[in-house]
Amino acid sequence: MSHTQYVVEQFLYRKAELCDAQDWDAYLELFDEDSVFHVPQWESEHAYTTDPKRGMSLIYYTNRSGLEDRVFRLRTGKSAASTPLPRTLHQISNVRVVEQPDGHLEVKANWVTHYTRHGVSEHFFGRVSYRLRPDGDSWKITRKHVLLLNDTINSVLDFYHL
Repeated sequence: MSHTQYVVEQFLYRKAELCDAQDWDAYLELFDEDSVFHVPQWESEHAYTTDPKRGMSLIYYTNRSGLEDRVFRLRTGKSAASTPLPRTLHQISNVRVVEQPDGHLEVKANWVTHYTRHGVSEHFFGRVSYRLRPDGDSWKITRKHVLLLNDTINSVLDFYHL
């Protein structure tokens, strides 16, 4: 395993750990201020929207302020659908890293998030791709694209599920 592969995997595990611990300040700090967060909607069984400005999305934030707004709503109780917050467990696998000529990384992975709320346990799963830019000894997320494979859901879907 290359050093870059190891460091990126540790970065993704840390991101998952911060989300599960609901350490929102540290979690948000992983994202570049101009980061894009996109969860497209499926158009059919095997095709999903590719342009969030022309097709429907489950989540689409053009920069980190969208995530910051969600965190604000969670902290202030202004998100009734997320009160109480579920307990989550994020699992990441099949991490693939491709170094880009500009020093950024294209990272793909598979994921499962198990969660429980009001005594009911469920899960979400899918594929994710990231664009990471170097930031000192670590990385900043400049793009997160989540393909939710089980999109027929019985609950609220929010960033902390992904």
